Amino acid sequence: MKCDPNLYRAAPPSLAVKPRLIRHLFLPPLIIILMIGLGYIGFWTSEHFGIRSLSENGQRQLELHARTVESEISKYTYLPSLLELETSVPQLLADPTPEHRQTVNAYLEGLNRRSRSRAIYVMDTTGRVMATSNWRDVDSYLGEDLSFRAYFQKAVRGEPGRFYGIGSTSGEPGYYLAHGLEEHGKIIGVAVVKVRLEALEERWQRARLEAFVSDENGIIILSSDPARRLKSVVPLSDETKEKLARSLQYYWFPLNELQPLARETLADGVEKLTFPANSELSADDDSISYLAQTRPLSDTPWNFTLLTPLQDLRREAINQGILVAVAFALVAFLLIAWNERRKVIATRLAAREALQEANNQLERRITERTGDLRASNERLKSQIRERRQAEETLRRAQDELVQAGKLAAIGQMSTSIAHELNQPLAAMRTLSGNTIRFLQRGQLDVASTNLKTINDLIDRMGRITASLRSFARRGDNEGQASLGKAVDAALQLLGARVESITLQLHRQFSDVQVQIDQTRLEQILVNLIGNALDAMQAQPAPQLWLEGEEFNGKYRLRVRDNGHGVDAETRKHLFEPFFTTKPGEQGLGLGLTLSASLAAATGGHLGVEHPASGGTTFVLSLPLVSPTPAEPI
Repeated sequence: MKCDPNLYRAAPPSLAVKPRLIRHLFLPPLIIILMIGLGYIGFWTSEHFGIRSLSENGQRQLELHARTVESEISKYTYLPSLLELETSVPQLLADPTPEHRQTVNAYLEGLNRRSRSRAIYVMDTTGRVMATSNWRDVDSYLGEDLSFRAYFQKAVRGEPGRFYGIGSTSGEPGYYLAHGLEEHGKIIGVAVVKVRLEALEERWQRARLEAFVSDENGIIILSSDPARRLKSVVPLSDETKEKLARSLQYYWFPLNELQPLARETLADGVEKLTFPANSELSADDDSISYLAQTRPLSDTPWNFTLLTPLQDLRREAINQGILVAVAFALVAFLLIAWNERRKVIATRLAAREALQEANNQLERRITERTGDLRASNERLKSQIRERRQAEETLRRAQDELVQAGKLAAIGQMSTSIAHELNQPLAAMRTLSGNTIRFLQRGQLDVASTNLKTINDLIDRMGRITASLRSFARRGDNEGQASLGKAVDAALQLLGARVESITLQLHRQFSDVQVQIDQTRLEQILVNLIGNALDAMQAQPAPQLWLEGEEFNGKYRLRVRDNGHGVDAETRKHLFEPFFTTKPGEQGLGLGLTLSASLAAATGGHLGVEHPASGGTTFVLSLPLVSPTPAEPI
């Protein structure tokens, strides 16, 4: 009797594996989901109670610092009304003679000094400043028409004028308190006291307190972080921005909105705000969250906001959540390990078979991939030969385009004549205007000196145009120039701009003779120093270094500034024609191109460096006429 082998055949392996596959597919995600959920619950609970505790502590801090701001503001409120008690003030408003004005000026100067305010001044009912405590200063308010200011318009109607803004004369921010001066029940003028509140910001910074004060327009006027100052905490429409710009309350600042990455309202006057991380935070943080508590300041339409950082609280809450998740994961791991131990032998056998099959498949794939790689190698060799041929062709084409590029640059430089003559023309305009005034005053010697300087500038303009013509000729680059005279001439052309930004100049070079035409050297220096002045426009303490040294028969002059520097993308195009970061009316993008061409024509070089301390350094290297430099300038 034969036995049917099918009766003893084992069940297909796929049927035995299915329950295990189901467990492997669904159990780990379920454990991960539970671990994440429990961790999040632990994190949320810890953060919730932590924020409640911080909110209670922050409320006390908020009240304390808000009262400090109110006290600082209120101690000046009596000052404007004191001027009604001074008899010389009504006399000046009734009879504005020089004697009365001088008496009130002296009185206001003494009162301002004793009260330690920024300025005290008196206006008539038309808004004209009749007397002021800063009458001795160059930027005195005397004679200014401030009728457009909101504090004047309120005070002249008999209402107390309270106003924070940026002065239209001095550009300094301040808090203005105005009071209408009455006589026999009629307002005859307005007294104004301007105080500066920057001392509050300094105290906040010393105490490492993050806070700000926003005014009735929602603009931050005081802040422990200068980056937040003059930004709006509420959205401003274009119409509102235009209205504020016309009032000159904030001068010409753009009033951008302080937009957090996230905002969550926790209670009345309490929010959770998230801002982008700044340089003060650790590098691995992308953002920082604050508990923002706001309180209105009494007697003003302002609001005081206290920001309490939440990163420590968040870090502690994360640790609590991780601890809960790890504890659950440990328990789940122990249960899974106990269950999996029963199936270790079966799993090993299945893994061995799968490994053998994978090894066979891998050998087949290796054989196929080896053939593909061999074919790819041959194609790559062919492409390399073609690439080398193309590079050789390109190199020959570049050699042929070198001369053509120089001729093409002549056409580009012809359009930059206005750019190169702009500074001499500006200097001539200033000198000619001063000459008229000196002639009117009878100072003929000074006027004669200005006229000679104008004549020299005209000659220099002629030399500039002549140098542009000489650039087109081959080999006509001979000449000698004094480096000291060229620097002095360039600084004279840029004198008005140097004085306007109160530049600190460091001269550390020698008055050497270099092989370049004098006018061409002056052109290069005007471009380099002019670019440095442009880069330092927003710098509160601009500094310019002119440093020189001799190296291998050449003299290197470094023109270094402490401006905003040049980003990596702009560096790639610095010496390209018509590339500029300035508005179209301020430059054509040909200054550096022309300077590099003039330096290269004499065997020199113009390069750029980017110091780690900030700013930009242009290095001008020119051949020396004499290898021994003269005494340092």
